[in-house]
Amino acid sequence: MSTRLEKTGVTRKSSATSSSRRVLLLVCSGLQNTSLSLDWLKASCSGKGILSGHADGTIVRYFFDDEGSGESQGKLVNHPCPPYALAWATNSIVAAGCDRRIVAYGKEGHVLQTFDYSRDPQEREFTTAAASPGGQSVVLGSYDRLRVLNWSPRRSIWEEAKPKEIANLYTVTALAWKRDGSRLCAGTLCGGVEQFDCCLRRSIYKNKFELTYVGPSQVIVKNLSSGTRVVLKSHYGYEVEEVKILGKERYLVAHTSDTLLLGDLNTNRLSEVAWQGSGGNEKYFFENENVCMIFNAGELTLVEYGSNDTLGSVRTEFMNPHLISVRINERHQRGMEDNKKLAYLVDIKTIAIVDLIGGYNIGTISHESRVDWLELNETGHKLLFRDRKLRLHLYDIESCTKTMILNFCSYVQWVPGSDVLVAQNRNSLCVWYNIEAPERVTMSSIRGDVIGLERGGGKTEVMVTEGVTTVAYTLDEGLIEFGTAIDDGNYTRATAFLETLEMTPETEAMWKTLSKLALEARQLHIAERCFSALGHVAKARFLHETNEIADQVSREYGGEGTDFYQVRARLAMLEKNYKLAEMIFLEQNAVEEAMDMYQELHRWDECIAVAEAKGHPALEKLRRDYYQWLMDTQQEERAGELQESQGDGLAAISLYLKAGLPAKAARLVLTREELLANTELVEHITTALIKGELYERAGDLFEKIRNPQRALECYCKGNAFMKAVELARLAFPVEVVRLEEAWGDHLVQQKQLDAAINHYIEARCSIKAIEAALGARQWKKAIYILDLQDRNTASKYYPRVAQHYASLQEYEIAEELYTKGDRTKDAIDMYTQAGRWEQAHKLAMKCMRPEDVSVLYITQAQEMEKQGKYREAERLYVTVEEPDLAITMFKKHKLYDDMIRLVGKHHPDLLSDTHLHLGKELEAEGRLQEAEYHYLEAQEWKATVNMYRSSGLWEEAYRVAKAHGGANAHKHVAYLWAKSLGGEAAVRLLNKLGLLEAAIDHAADNCSFEFAFELSRLALKHKTPEIHLRYAMYLEDEGKFEEAEAEFIRAGKPKEAVLMFVHNQDWEAAQRVAEAHDPDSVAEVLVGQARGALEEKDFQKAEGLLLRAQRPGLALNYYKEAGLWSDALRICKDYVPGQLEALQEEYEREATKKGTRGVEGLVEQARQWEQAGEYSRAVDCYLKVRDSGSSSLMEKCWMKAAELSIKFLPPQRSLEVIRAVGPQLIGIGKHNAAAELYLNLDLVKEAIDAFIEGEEWNKAKRVAKELDPRYEDYVDQHYKEFLKNQGKVDSLVGVDVIAALDLYVEQGQWDKCIETATKQNYKILHKYVALYATHLIREGGSAQALALYVQHGAPANPQNFNIYKRIFTDMVSSPGTNSAEAYHSWADLRDVLFNLCENLVKSSEANSPAHEEFETMLLIAHYYATRSAAQSIKQLETVAARLSVSLLRHTQLLPADKAFYEAGIAAQAVGWENMAFIFLNRFLDLTDAIEEGTLDALDHSDFQDTDIPFEVPLPAKQHIPEAQREEVRDWVLTVSMDQRLEQVLPRDERGAYEASLVAASTGVRALPCLITGYPILRNKIEFKRPGKAANKDNWNKFLMAIKTSHSPVCQDVLKFISQWCGGLPSTSFSFQ
Repeated sequence: MSTRLEKTGVTRKSSATSSSRRVLLLVCSGLQNTSLSLDWLKASCSGKGILSGHADGTIVRYFFDDEGSGESQGKLVNHPCPPYALAWATNSIVAAGCDRRIVAYGKEGHVLQTFDYSRDPQEREFTTAAASPGGQSVVLGSYDRLRVLNWSPRRSIWEEAKPKEIANLYTVTALAWKRDGSRLCAGTLCGGVEQFDCCLRRSIYKNKFELTYVGPSQVIVKNLSSGTRVVLKSHYGYEVEEVKILGKERYLVAHTSDTLLLGDLNTNRLSEVAWQGSGGNEKYFFENENVCMIFNAGELTLVEYGSNDTLGSVRTEFMNPHLISVRINERHQRGMEDNKKLAYLVDIKTIAIVDLIGGYNIGTISHESRVDWLELNETGHKLLFRDRKLRLHLYDIESCTKTMILNFCSYVQWVPGSDVLVAQNRNSLCVWYNIEAPERVTMSSIRGDVIGLERGGGKTEVMVTEGVTTVAYTLDEGLIEFGTAIDDGNYTRATAFLETLEMTPETEAMWKTLSKLALEARQLHIAERCFSALGHVAKARFLHETNEIADQVSREYGGEGTDFYQVRARLAMLEKNYKLAEMIFLEQNAVEEAMDMYQELHRWDECIAVAEAKGHPALEKLRRDYYQWLMDTQQEERAGELQESQGDGLAAISLYLKAGLPAKAARLVLTREELLANTELVEHITTALIKGELYERAGDLFEKIRNPQRALECYCKGNAFMKAVELARLAFPVEVVRLEEAWGDHLVQQKQLDAAINHYIEARCSIKAIEAALGARQWKKAIYILDLQDRNTASKYYPRVAQHYASLQEYEIAEELYTKGDRTKDAIDMYTQAGRWEQAHKLAMKCMRPEDVSVLYITQAQEMEKQGKYREAERLYVTVEEPDLAITMFKKHKLYDDMIRLVGKHHPDLLSDTHLHLGKELEAEGRLQEAEYHYLEAQEWKATVNMYRSSGLWEEAYRVAKAHGGANAHKHVAYLWAKSLGGEAAVRLLNKLGLLEAAIDHAADNCSFEFAFELSRLALKHKTPEIHLRYAMYLEDEGKFEEAEAEFIRAGKPKEAVLMFVHNQDWEAAQRVAEAHDPDSVAEVLVGQARGALEEKDFQKAEGLLLRAQRPGLALNYYKEAGLWSDALRICKDYVPGQLEALQEEYEREATKKGTRGVEGLVEQARQWEQAGEYSRAVDCYLKVRDSGSSSLMEKCWMKAAELSIKFLPPQRSLEVIRAVGPQLIGIGKHNAAAELYLNLDLVKEAIDAFIEGEEWNKAKRVAKELDPRYEDYVDQHYKEFLKNQGKVDSLVGVDVIAALDLYVEQGQWDKCIETATKQNYKILHKYVALYATHLIREGGSAQALALYVQHGAPANPQNFNIYKRIFTDMVSSPGTNSAEAYHSWADLRDVLFNLCENLVKSSEANSPAHEEFETMLLIAHYYATRSAAQSIKQLETVAARLSVSLLRHTQLLPADKAFYEAGIAAQAVGWENMAFIFLNRFLDLTDAIEEGTLDALDHSDFQDTDIPFEVPLPAKQHIPEAQREEVRDWVLTVSMDQRLEQVLPRDERGAYEASLVAASTGVRALPCLITGYPILRNKIEFKRPGKAANKDNWNKFLMAIKTSHSPVCQDVLKFISQWCGGLPSTSFSFQ
């Protein structure tokens, strides 16, 4: 053990080694006192701490330097057995022993992990352990076996590797790692030593370097040619991913997940800096040997080799070594330990200079032209730069001055090791030996170009190429070699050089350097000159005197005067080394000079010591002088010590008290009995001690003078309880108990809890004793004390002890203690956390209800989930039959395979929806392959194609479409792919896929004519005319006729253009196109134009057009059809003379048919028969007369026939004639004549019918009344019918009200009907109101129907319910209602529904399903009305938005697409972009579903755990116009591409969607706010009517808006709420 400890110490500095020895001694001595055996010691990975293990299991930690970690030291933990195997790794302490268990402890001793092999019969006790140098691995040795634990940074746990088993190895007694972690040696009980190679992998880099990965975070790089090794290690424990060797194979570059490792193989300087990966796009520049320059994405980062922090980082786009200059401590400067500067280009004309230590800008240079070269000097005080015009500029950083020092500069360079500058101007070599004076330049002619500088051999040469030879020009070394003179020790030459220079800061620095070196070299005259030049007068004078002494000695005795003792002593004094000066004086027996030196410096003690040592006779005088000086300078303490040393106690005490040092006075009194006897003196001292709060010393003094009461008081005040208790036992036994308690309290305050326990027990303070025992982790003692207490006292402490035993995995003891403390639930939690589900469940079922067990298990599962123990959490959820919670857990942590497994097991019906939802989430995260799998599992190949399309992965989209999308899907994708490429690339793609022609057709079908033209132009030119034709037809449909004309002509189809213009009656354009491109069509144009003229009766124009078209036959036919025979004959005579005769015959036949000669012949013939007495034939002839042009003639003839038949023919014949003539007369309106004829033959009914037919109602009634009363009702009935038919309802009202009302209905005189019905009873009124409403609804007038019920009320008639529902449906579906102007419509609907619900409450339909539905409709109407009111006031726009969102929970009664559109637009307007995106995305899904005719494809995952219904009616039509749908589609697509929104609905404190009335986690339903519809979670305002409430904030906001705006519609809303809810909480408003 000592050898190992010795080794550890060797690597420390000497101070650390001695301190570690002292610590070891201290630890060992302390352990001896506690009777513990120190058996094992282990060092930390950093070597700055040790662990000690002891036989009783105690593990103690001590730090030499805790490196700011704040970790405690001392006793750390009690291991269950002696920790034979003890290792201190980076993140924990690993201990093992004879119990065959490996325990990993945290940094403060808590158990992290346990590996239990006690049940493995092959395993034996662990005997030794060793942590790797990096602390990432621990190896433990046992019998024939080595076990390896590796730390996993990702999971933060130890993972066990496969054990190494070696037969016949026997017990492993020692383990040691090689310092680089590449080898492990194991020593065995039998003396064997085994060496193991511990690398993870090994590789050869470019056949020059061997890379050995000895751990995840450590790599050994070996140069195969030189054999040198470098250990590359991540100090943060990150895994090294890749190692590269760059920069002429000198520099190392390696990446980890969060850092960048850099190293210089030549100097073995390594760095590790924080670095976020940028995809390997970094560029490294190694031109500077001290710093690595990293350029990435416009940012330059500097890393100094050997430093673990970035030196600096700046933004620049100019990454050229000639445009960046870094200087890192290249020339040491006095007073400046670190000098690190950077100069770089901000832009092409601006240079920035940065102090890399302070991280600030120390200079910015704006130049007028582009800079092409820059460089700092080695001290970083000067900057040179050259521009494109070859002008060389010097910039002084301290003075911020810029000087142009050279034109036409082709070469420039600083001379290494100096501030000398060399440059070339055409044929001149320019040298600035003093850069502080840039105007002073030394110029030499050269005949070539400078190619470089060489410095060495005491000279500096400029190399110039002159033709084919290289010539060296030597510079003046005297001017540049001050530094060389210093290095050579030639201070005289350096002084001579400095004498020639003016005093500048640089010169002053040179003088200081020279002065120091001259003193060290004893060149005192040069040192004196230096101090004179620097203005240090005192030092210069002192050195001048010293030089005079040295010179005098040298003159008198020869040799070096600096060796004279006075000179050496004075030099020691100059360096403030007075002891050396004293020694030099005393060596020469110059006692007086030594004493004078000390007196001059007021160092009396040293002076007196010299006098005493040398027995100087002036010793007493010196002492008196010293005492007097002390008193004069008021140094009473020092004077008192002087008097004490001389034996004058009283004087010393007096001085001590005067100096305010009573403790020293008390110490002196206690040592001298004679002083104790002086009571007054003692009283004076004790008073001073108490005043100075030195109570313990005062107590000692009181006890010494036998004053126990005062002594006890002082001991108590000074917390000296040991002395107080000892004194009380002798003098005040009663006070002992109180003092013990106070002692315990004091120890607790001092954190010495162990010691306090016994004192509390002595003081009988059980509670405090228990608290102290628990605080000191003395668990057994705590249990012992608790068992002695009553149950009420002890019950609250038992659980704390139980927690300790639970941490030790002594679960039975812990369970017993939890039970004693009435904390059975904690015992259950303990078993659950330990994974002992059976014990936990058994205990829970004993003492808890099943529902409580369920809650407990769910809570515990949630804890497991937080700890990342998902399998355990799943087991808990499934145990209490809550698989949904497990599914939610896996979803939350993106463990999708487990999530799918559980969904398939417990919810197979939701498996497809789950796949779809996961696909969307993975797509949003950019994990497209995984998203594809889930989409295809959900049979959503379209979503997969769209995903790949949006990501630009067309090949993947095509593959999926072809594999899963049916016959034509891949063609459509190929078309879109080609369209995205455009040009020849699109043609090549389509040819490759064999879809070129199909793509052209598809483009034309979809009106993408530009793309179709492009494809046909590049590949299928024969398709171009066809595309022109289809484009022309498209333009014609769009009404762009001129463009369509051009396309028809390009397509070679001019006739189509002619027909287009003919169809649109643009005759001029038609004729123009026909004449220019299709002469055959000119005649058709003229004929068509003529038809138009004929329709307008413009026969002359039509004739002219037809004749121009050479179509006289058509003109002839048109005139015949129009009956214009003269014109027809004229045309025929002029143009078709061959048809003239036939036309004249046709004309005569028509004239005969239509002429008057036939009627006159019949009348004449009838008269002849009548005169001849042939009355029957005369009657027949009269009856045949038909002349529509002369009704009077026909009347005369028919009346003559009737008269003849009555007079001369038999009754039967006359009856037949009358029956034939009567209807004929009635037909021509001669009703009275017909009736008279009927009455002549007693045909009463026929006469009455004739009067009725002639509307002679009075005559008809009189005939019926006088001749046949039976027909009176008959006449009345016909009269009613007549009134109905004639619409003379006003007359009918007096006869039959119902019939009149029905007639009003039939006539559509609804206003008259309702007005008349209003005068009747309520039932009649609402019958016709319902009929009118039904009529209005059919006509699309739901608003008028609503107004009808507003005027007349809404009765609770079940037959009216469909009317009310239809009005509601039409209102919510109508466009233009989402505005402030729609308020009155919504208010009317709301008021009607409120009236209806009030009537329903009083009817037999109360509380029926219909009643509940109308109540819901009333609530919806109220929301719409309140929304319109809020939209009229700017400050209520969020209220309006919330109402739109709240209406979504009623989409089973509302058109879903319209509701989601309005909610989305409202959310977008108030900036709720997440909600807007989700609602508008849902709206687009609904529009697609409407077009497809099914809602089956809808994804409801965004609305899980909300009260927005999934099952809603499919709207029959689109409620939102196409233009607005396209705007929404564009916005949603834009937001999706930005990926700046999270597709999650906002949640409130319940963890539920903020607008959901039902909390998904608890099922509790909140009341909706009357103002916003949102759930009321707090600040509730309740109304008198049950179930009606409002959120106080929203209510006050609404009231404030009314006060500020005086909005009448908002006041109307309040008025309605007052009626609906039984009054308002506050009646501060009046309604006008």
